[in-house]
Formats: sequence, C-alpha cells, structure tokens
Amino acid sequence: MQNNWFTMSAGEGPICAVAVHDGHNLRDAIAQLTALKPENRKREEDPFTGGLATLFPSSVVVHRSRFEVDLNRPLASAVYRKPEDAWGLNLWHTDPADEHLEASLSMYRTFYQMVESLLRTMEQRHGHFLVLDLHSYNHRRDGADAEPASAEENPEINIGLSTINLDRWGPLVETFCKEFAAHGFDVRQNIKFTGGRFSRWVHETFPESGCSLAIEFKKTFMDEWTGLPDQGQLDRIAQALQDTVAKVEAKFWKQ
Repeated sequence: MQNNWFTMSAGEGPICAVAVHDGHNLRDAIAQLTALKPENRKREEDPFTGGLATLFPSSVVVHRSRFEVDLNRPLASAVYRKPEDAWGLNLWHTDPADEHLEASLSMYRTFYQMVESLLRTMEQRHGHFLVLDLHSYNHRRDGADAEPASAEENPEINIGLSTINLDRWGPLVETFCKEFAAHGFDVRQNIKFTGGRFSRWVHETFPESGCSLAIEFKKTFMDEWTGLPDQGQLDRIAQALQDTVAKVEAKFWKQ
C-alpha cells in the first residue's frame, strides 16, 4: 500500500521493519509555516533508515518529516510546538492553526490504525512477530569540523528496551545483540536511547505476540552535516542487519 506520506508492504514471515523518521517531505500548508531550512530538518531526521526497512518483506516507511508529525511520540506531543520540543530549534514563522494541527494528528491516527491492521495479520498467521523500529542519531552536534561525541557514551548500535518484557523476549534480545556484535559493531542496550512511543505501543497493543526492538544507528554511515551517505558503511550495516535477523528467526521461529 502506498499513499503520499507512507508506504506499507505486507510480505511473508514474522518480521516487520518500520522507519517512522525517514521522511523529509512536508505538506504545503506546513511548509509555508515552518521556519526551518531543509538542511536543519534533515539533520534531525533519520535518512536511509527507509532503505534498511525495505530489506525485509514487510515494511513501513514514512515519507513525511517528523517536523510535520512525530509518530514516535505520544499523540499529545506529536506536533512540535516550541523550541524545547525539538532540540531548541526555532520551528515556526507562524504557529500552525488548529486545522493544520488536526490534519497532522489525523495522519498520526491513520498510521497507527494501518500498522495495527498489518501486525494483526502477522499475529494471526504466525502467532508472533518481531518489529525492527529503525532510527538513527547524531554524534557530531558540535559541528562538522569538531570532535565527535565520546564513543563510550555513543555506541554504534543502541537497542532501546525500556518497554519490552524481558522475561518473555530476553533470549531473543540477547541473540540479536550477540549476532549483530559478531559483525564488528559496538552494540549496547539503553545507553543513548531507551525506545519511544512506537515500540511502547507495539508492546501495549500486542503484549503476548509482539516484540519491538528500538534500534538506533549512530550516524557513522553518513555525514550528518551534508547529508551525504557513506555507501560502504551503509552496506555493511544492511548486511549485518539481514544476517542478524535471519539467525534470530531461524533460532526462535523456524522449525
């Protein structure tokens, strides 16, 4: 399924990859109100996570910017209103009118309804499913020529687990982290981020059948100031992600 703001693919198997912050587009009404330059928006978005998501048969890739509606925050805070909502950025020339806000929140509701339908189908077919909740994060906030943030506090791969039932899903999480790290990545849990609204929603909506891993890739695969990718590093991440998921699926769900 495709519309002008997200693409959803429903394939075989119990794996679904989702990129809620890949998008950069704004609808016209919001574009006319925003005070942000495109490059400033893009720095806080998650470019290339959509490409990683579509490596898997079932995927959801959002094409609209998080600066229109942030699908990884609760509904009440899904539209950034003040600088403190969004890294101190000056967001608006003019505050969005109520009808603009409602249109954004309507998109939010539609997204969650459509994703629930997709995951319900996966639940019915397989009894369980794994969601790869794909994100990325900046580590050069002091400027393009400044030293990057400390590697000690900024792992290459951060797995957010704040809402997961580890009694149920702990062995799967352990295998995922171990297999990804075997590809030479620094993989740690809950160091930089612990997961947002989307993974929480999966666990609340599917408490017995749904496991969602909030995966944050440090932006070593791109220049976060120019937006240009390092294709070799992207390919390395893509291969590691595919290999890791295949081993998790084979160990826990394939007979």
